Amino acid sequence: MGRPKQFDPDVALDRAMHTFWSKGYAATTPQDLVDELGIGKGSLYNTFGGKHDLFLAALRRYAEGAARQFTELMAEPGPVRERVRRILDATVDPSPPQAAGDGCLAVNTAAELARSDEESARIVRTMFARTESALAAVLEQGRRDGEIAADRDPKALAAHLFATLVGLRVLMKTTTDPATLRPVVDAAIAAL
Repeated sequence: MGRPKQFDPDVALDRAMHTFWSKGYAATTPQDLVDELGIGKGSLYNTFGGKHDLFLAALRRYAEGAARQFTELMAEPGPVRERVRRILDATVDPSPPQAAGDGCLAVNTAAELARSDEESARIVRTMFARTESALAAVLEQGRRDGEIAADRDPKALAAHLFATLVGLRVLMKTTTDPATLRPVVDAAIAAL
């Protein structure tokens, strides 16, 4: 009979996710993962498979958490413009603050791996499509309620807002003053 696991795989997966998020896939070594997760290489490989398998599991975990957070923000009461602003504001004023320099794991993955890793690209595309569809649904609701002009295309507006969201996430990786991105948020809301 094998020895029981001496670690919580869910906690280990969260730690791996944050390691990949802050370092990137290529720069994260198996030793980084062993050190960060606090487990031996044998346990790492027996539980998660190789580095790539662990990364895919971490990316899926991130995508599900981000989708849940996005859905919750979009479901909050209030006018559509205010809900969209909360999403954009959360991007330029992330919580916790130390996450600002890490950007978005999905955006980081798209930039690093989309052309070389089909499974990672598929996870990211699915996450991006869910986000854009959720935006389009909220904007359609705003159009029905008269908050968004009837001649505005919710899908086109959602694509514009999603591109703005991704751009903000990239810019947050390099800015030292998130306040400089507030005009981008204001312009995106004004476009509605």
